[in-house]
Amino acid sequence: MLFLCTGNSARSQMAQAILERVGGPDFDVESAGTEPRGVNPLTVRVLDEAGIDWSAATSKPVEQFLGRRFDYVITVCDRARQACPMFPGQHESLHWGLEDPAEVGGSDDRKTAAFRATYADLQRRIGAFATSARATALPG
Repeated sequence: MLFLCTGNSARSQMAQAILERVGGPDFDVESAGTEPRGVNPLTVRVLDEAGIDWSAATSKPVEQFLGRRFDYVITVCDRARQACPMFPGQHESLHWGLEDPAEVGGSDDRKTAAFRATYADLQRRIGAFATSARATALPG
């Protein structure tokens, strides 16, 4: 499974971290960006608040995964959806259009609140996704 956004700095990183936690070994999870720009320190901070050590994470270019097969490719921003390359094989393409918390201006408190809100939104979505994906994968 691949989470894709523009910078691979916040949304897709959080999504990967959350699914790795809630999905465990049932999911092989990656994240990438169409224009990677480094993991945002607030991403690391908010994940740390949730008990996830993400301090060693790096931004990865989507080109690193071209040619690899995924069961799911989930874009988490509109720009990445438009720029998403084609991946081989049959897979499910999903789109979750989330605002980029890294683009929120103002005080540190306001910026941190935006990252926390994105984390909460992704946690809700990924919890439902993991439950559904597991149910779909069970033998019928």
